[in-house]
Amino acid sequence: MNGAESLIATLVAGGVEACFANPGTSEMHIVAALDQLPGIRCVLGLFEGVVTGAADGYARMAEKPASTLLHLGPGFANGLANLHNASRAQVPMVNIVGQHATFHLGHDTPLTSDIEAFARPYSKWLRTTTTTRNLGSDASEAVVAARTAPGQIATLVVPADLAWTDGGIAAKPGAAPQSPLPAKEKILQAATMLRSGLPTAILLGGDTLYGSGLATAGRIAAAGNAKLLAPYPFTRLERGAGTPPIDRVPYPIDQSTHQLKEFKQLVLVGTRPPVAYFAHPGKNAVATQPACNVLALASPGEDYRGALNALEAALAAHAVQFSAEKPARPPTPTGSITLPGLAMAIAAELPENAIVADESMTSGRGILSAARGCPRHDWLACTGGSIGIAMPLAAGAAIACADRPVLCLTADGSGMYTLQALWTIARENLRVTTVVFANRVYEVLKREFSSLGIGTPGPKASSMFDIGGPDLDWTSLANGMGVPGTRVHSLEEFSVELRKGFASGGPSLIEVPL
Repeated sequence: MNGAESLIATLVAGGVEACFANPGTSEMHIVAALDQLPGIRCVLGLFEGVVTGAADGYARMAEKPASTLLHLGPGFANGLANLHNASRAQVPMVNIVGQHATFHLGHDTPLTSDIEAFARPYSKWLRTTTTTRNLGSDASEAVVAARTAPGQIATLVVPADLAWTDGGIAAKPGAAPQSPLPAKEKILQAATMLRSGLPTAILLGGDTLYGSGLATAGRIAAAGNAKLLAPYPFTRLERGAGTPPIDRVPYPIDQSTHQLKEFKQLVLVGTRPPVAYFAHPGKNAVATQPACNVLALASPGEDYRGALNALEAALAAHAVQFSAEKPARPPTPTGSITLPGLAMAIAAELPENAIVADESMTSGRGILSAARGCPRHDWLACTGGSIGIAMPLAAGAAIACADRPVLCLTADGSGMYTLQALWTIARENLRVTTVVFANRVYEVLKREFSSLGIGTPGPKASSMFDIGGPDLDWTSLANGMGVPGTRVHSLEEFSVELRKGFASGGPSLIEVPL
C-alpha cells in the first residue's frame, strides 16, 4: 500500500463519502487511489471556490465532513474565499492539498509556495505529512479534528513523493471528543434571566437552529416569554409550518439596532452578539443597547443542544407547547415583476422538504419572511460575507440530500464569482433550480456608499457599481454549461418556470431581469 492508498483508505474508514476536487500533477497518485478504492464519490469542480463552497454545503446538510482535493498553494488559495465562509459556518471539512515532492522543493519551481501560510487562518488543524508511514495516522487525526464540535476545517498537506512511496498504513479514526456543557452557573443565570419578566431574546447558532435543538429552544422561549432570533449570517435554519417562530437579525446596522432596542436581556447560544459588518462614521457597531445584559450561555466548542436541554430542565419547560408557525401560502401572484411579487411566487411554490441556498443579497430580502408558513424546509445563508457561495453551496447540499429539491437564490454579480458550479450541477444531474436576480448592478455597494454619507456617486464610482454594458446573458451562460436556462418577463412566467424546475428532478436556471 502506498501513501496515497493509506490516505484514501483512512478517509473511508472515517466516514468520508464525498471528495470535491480540482487536482493537478502533484495529486495524481491520490487520484489513482480514489479510482482504485471504493467508498468515496468524486465530484469535480472547475474552480477551487466551487470545490470549497460545495464541501461547505455538503457538511451543512450531511452533518459530517467531505474532503476536498486541491492543487498546491495557488489552487488552495483559489478556494480561500469560500473556505472563509465555511470557517464562519463552523462546518466539518478535510482539505487534502498536494505539495511538490520533498526533494523537488529546493528547485523553487513556479508553483512553489507556503501552503501552510495560506491554510493557517482557516484551519483549526493543520499539518504537512513528513513520512509515508505517518500519512494514514495524519489523515485519521484530520478527520477527528474536522468532526470536533462545533465542526472544524482540517488541512493536510501531502508531498507527492510520500503519496507514491510504498509503506503506507491505513488508520481508523476514533470518535471526536465530547463537547463540554457550559458551567452550571451559566445555566442557572440564563434561567433567572428568563424568569425575570424583562424583555429577553435568545440568539441561536449552530445546531440549535434545526431539528431537536430548535424545538427545545421553542419550548424555552415559550416558557420564558422570550423571542427567538437567528443571526444574519446563519449556517442552517429549519423553518416553515410547525416550527417555532424565529426572526433573522437584519444586515443593516440601523435595522438590527431598531429590532433589538426593546430587549433588556440577550442570551447567546453558539453565536456572538450582533454587530455591524463594517464601521460607519458616527455609528455604533454594536446592535444591542448599552444597558442590555448579554449572556453567552454556550460558546463555540461547547454543547449547544446540551446547554438548551439543561436550561429546559431548569425551567421545567419539557411540557410547554410553543406557538408554531401556521401553514400559510400566499396566492400565486400575477403581473409585472416586482421584488414583493417574486417573494410571493417563491413562497407559493416552494416544495415540502426543500433546501434553499440563499445569496440573493438585496433582491431577495423579502423571501425569507414570505416563506415562513410554507411546508418545512431548510435555509442556508452566506456566513462569512464572502460572495460567490450560493451555487457551490446548492451543489454540495444536493449531493448530501439527493432526495430533496434545492432552490438556489443568487444575484447576478455574486453569481459570476463561481458560475462554474453550474457545470458541476449539470454533470452530476443535481436537483437544483437556480434563480438569478439580474439587476445588473452591485446594489449592495450602492447602498453602502449612500449610507456612509459621502455624497452621490460620480462617474468613476458609478462605473464600479454597474455590471451592465455588456449585459450578462445568464440563459446563455447556463445553457453553455449544460443547465437548461430561461428568462422570464412576468410573475406568471416565473411561477410556471419554478414549478417546472422543481418537477424536473434535475437542474434548471431562471433569469429574472430587474
